[in-house]
Amino acid sequence: MTPSVCIAIDGPAGAGKSTAAKMLASKLGYVYVDTGAMYRAVTYQALMDKINMDDTGALTQIAETIDLALKVDAGGRTRILIAGTDVTQQIRCPEVSNNVSLVSRIPGVRNVLTRLQRELAAQGSVVMEGRDIGTKVLPAADKKFFLTASVEERARRRFLELQQIGYQVKYDEVIQDIILRDEIDSNRALAPLKPAPDAVIVDCSGLTAEQVVDTLLSIVSGG
Repeated sequence: MTPSVCIAIDGPAGAGKSTAAKMLASKLGYVYVDTGAMYRAVTYQALMDKINMDDTGALTQIAETIDLALKVDAGGRTRILIAGTDVTQQIRCPEVSNNVSLVSRIPGVRNVLTRLQRELAAQGSVVMEGRDIGTKVLPAADKKFFLTASVEERARRRFLELQQIGYQVKYDEVIQDIILRDEIDSNRALAPLKPAPDAVIVDCSGLTAEQVVDTLLSIVSGG
């Protein structure tokens, strides 16, 4: 039996982690796990339930009870379902983006989702991306990467992504949201955003997704 292989990809908002991780997983034939989508799903449910973002108990309860599923469709895309309803696009809305860092800093929420993420990784070879995969979720991952880019580049990518799925946003608002998320994610007490000591740092500024993936593949295949 071929042993399972875990590849961890971390980095700040808008660095291109999701695109790179999906492409890398596809090329390797691994399962892609978007942990950020899991936090977004909890945030989305909290917003639907009109939960106060300072109510840590209520938010933790949502994480513990949410009927969350990640499924790969016929096109190889990961779909996010809550109670059987596809919310893949809804969890990318600006309101979720503006609140997800507040939810993800809560220890109870992180503990629940970290356990789920480890269970997913145990099922087979995975490319898992997020904020604390190499440092907290899968510290023994076979390969660890930390993707980054300038704030301006990350804001531009997120701005275009939101426009493409139909959300009308202003670039200035997106860049301020990126800066705020960086601050919250990097300074939270539990599992802050930072590279693992043994992670390979890749600056994606000015690189296409294909170039980033080629870089990752060369490192993975290089042993």
